[in-house]
Amino acid sequence: MNYTEQFQSIIERRRSNRKFDPNVIVPDDVIKRSLERAILSPNSSNMQLWEFYIVKSEEKKKKFVSYCLNQSAAYTAQQFVVFVTRQDLWRKRAKWNIERIKESADGNPENLLIKRGLDYYGKLMPITYFNDWLGISGCIRWLICTVVGLFRPMMRFGGKADQRVMVHKSCALAAQTFMLSIAAEDFDTCPMEGFDKVRVKRELNLPRNAEINMIIAVGKGTDKGIWGKRFRVPYQEVVFTV
Repeated sequence: MNYTEQFQSIIERRRSNRKFDPNVIVPDDVIKRSLERAILSPNSSNMQLWEFYIVKSEEKKKKFVSYCLNQSAAYTAQQFVVFVTRQDLWRKRAKWNIERIKESADGNPENLLIKRGLDYYGKLMPITYFNDWLGISGCIRWLICTVVGLFRPMMRFGGKADQRVMVHKSCALAAQTFMLSIAAEDFDTCPMEGFDKVRVKRELNLPRNAEINMIIAVGKGTDKGIWGKRFRVPYQEVVFTV
């Protein structure tokens, strides 16, 4: 089987399963490998503004069943993985990238690509992510984008809402990689959006600016956990060539 066939089989293998087999344990190594693969996911500017929380203790799982509104996928899950956005860590992640770039300079700090990388994380990222409590920085970004955008194409970027969308997109890419990896390991997942985000944040002791992207239930799926055939809007209705 070639790579294309392997990937096609994984895509078809992955289904949102809502009832897991309570007698089949998901090995910790499966979760670890899948999260290691998730970390390799593409993300905006390599800022990696995400965190992943594994919930596996029986005490915690009971709480999360309640927090996930007693969904069948929740109360039969072997483990949960909570995908969290950490927009508030942008300074730390920018500094981390600068350190990695300096390490790769290989004695040649004047290299043009090295200098561009240092400027990117040292100058552009603060402009992109900085927010003041009055929202003035967001208004300035919006004004600059609007004016400059009259004369040439540019990324239209303003306040916290744009930043939130960006970090959630990156986190969702990691979540998708994780689910495909779990499918490749011959286990199943169910991504859940129905949960009490306030209680989940409190349980994980997350800071105010952290946000829950999604909670993924993991286990060995059952036939009863698949709710019928998979229906998708036809290709011709969603794909356009321009």
